[in-house]
Amino acid sequence: MTNTAVSTVPNAKRLLWAGFLAILATGIGFGVRGGILANWAADFGFTGAQLGDIGGAGFTGFCFGIIIGGVVVDKIGYGKLVAAAFVMHVLSAVITFAAHKGQVQSTAYMYLYIGTFVFALANGTLEAVANPLVATLFPQNRTHYLNILHAAWPAGLVGGGLIGWTLGENGVDWKIQLGLFLIPTVLYGFAFMGQTFPKSEASAKGLKMGDMMKEVGLLGALVACAIIGLFFKAQLGGVLAFFTGSDFFTGPAWTYVSVGVALLLWLAVGGQTGFAVGSFLLFILFITHALVGAVELGTDGWIQNITGNILTPAQGKILFVCTSMLMFALRFSANFIESKLKISPIGLLTICAVLAVIGLNLVSGITSFGGALLALAVYALGKTFFWPTMLAVVGDRFPRTGAIAMSIMGGIGMMSAGLLGGPGLGYAKDRFTVDHLKATNAPVYEANKAEKAGSFLFLDPVTGLDGTKLSDAQKAKDKTPDQKALADASIVGDRKTLKADSFIPATMAAIFLLLALYFKSIGGYRPLTIGEEK
Repeated sequence: MTNTAVSTVPNAKRLLWAGFLAILATGIGFGVRGGILANWAADFGFTGAQLGDIGGAGFTGFCFGIIIGGVVVDKIGYGKLVAAAFVMHVLSAVITFAAHKGQVQSTAYMYLYIGTFVFALANGTLEAVANPLVATLFPQNRTHYLNILHAAWPAGLVGGGLIGWTLGENGVDWKIQLGLFLIPTVLYGFAFMGQTFPKSEASAKGLKMGDMMKEVGLLGALVACAIIGLFFKAQLGGVLAFFTGSDFFTGPAWTYVSVGVALLLWLAVGGQTGFAVGSFLLFILFITHALVGAVELGTDGWIQNITGNILTPAQGKILFVCTSMLMFALRFSANFIESKLKISPIGLLTICAVLAVIGLNLVSGITSFGGALLALAVYALGKTFFWPTMLAVVGDRFPRTGAIAMSIMGGIGMMSAGLLGGPGLGYAKDRFTVDHLKATNAPVYEANKAEKAGSFLFLDPVTGLDGTKLSDAQKAKDKTPDQKALADASIVGDRKTLKADSFIPATMAAIFLLLALYFKSIGGYRPLTIGEEK
């Protein structure tokens, strides 16, 4: 393939747009879920931490889908994985729709959590297909075409935001809003139907799985296995404790189980690769992508709720749609940035991280719709190129890994969003809100706090506000002094949460700068083929 713009695979463009439709479906589902968090809080009385855990399942399920899919895709083929994802997408809707107002909270939580997890499992399986497929179809221009593929994500967020803006604001049931993601689901099913798929460079050369995994090695597996162990400890343990009422899943014994699972997986990778150490560069990219997942997708899951709370719910949805449209347009310009402006993928990532820091701090101080639109535009400029460009870097520099390294990295990012981004921001919202309310009006806090405390990693548990009472206070037109205190404390919590969030892209900026210096020291950044020295 010598032409950098066109693939020699006859059905390349159809496969590209089929993948686009698949990610569009995931984006619409994600966008709608972000807009109906307030509905779930009002219907079921969930706290911010509980909503964060449910939202987190939308990422952790993705991790298992993309990692498992990435490991087996070169063996079983793309078509079988697409069919499995289609079935799981439909099943996720059935499970989620079983939740209804008036149910016992734990029952509704179970349906929403499991339904969200299965939805994410389908999303991850699809991306295990789409990312390596596009990287294989367009090997000389991965940054451009992976950004086009992932333009479907903000397009889906636009669709989801418009659904919330038009239907949600007019009182349409949240189940009808969420069910609309099934339309692009049917479309991608038809688009992929009957298509033939190319093999990755690694698969075409007959490399065995152990050979593909060697550059991941013990270092890369350490990141993936550690975050899977954290899933068992922090999220699965919390969910099992919630359902069973048993302290076992929050105690030290479950911690040992979680560590044991991570260790066994790590040793299994070691055995598969002959205990190869792996690439230190890939290790750093995996860690950095965990930060990408936390700041980009974790923030996306809360941003409608936060801006809608600081301004109005309707304005929050409009802002979400506008910034997502900007991201959609920008992702078609990656080729111009790389080829015309002569900015390497690493340089682009460095600039984006700096803009994300500035954008989040600007959003934390918004007081008007116009100011919010400008602040979110800066943040959108920052986060637009993170995910697809990181995938392109792995595809460029580690072709021997086939689909595996890209899928593991995508899984790490999504798992991080589910374990650190979504729940972490939910915890931060609760913590900052509660601290402010305790300091300004402790009796109001005592009268409106939730029944159960929420926790995050090693931080002290916090008992957030009852979601139903807070929702009533936010919606009240003529607020009582107590309702005003609740609403004001929630806004203070949101502002402080965004400022804390900005430390993540600040760390990423430092890492990208060091990577830029590394590539400069070895003669510059360029794509590699199998057999070239790193």
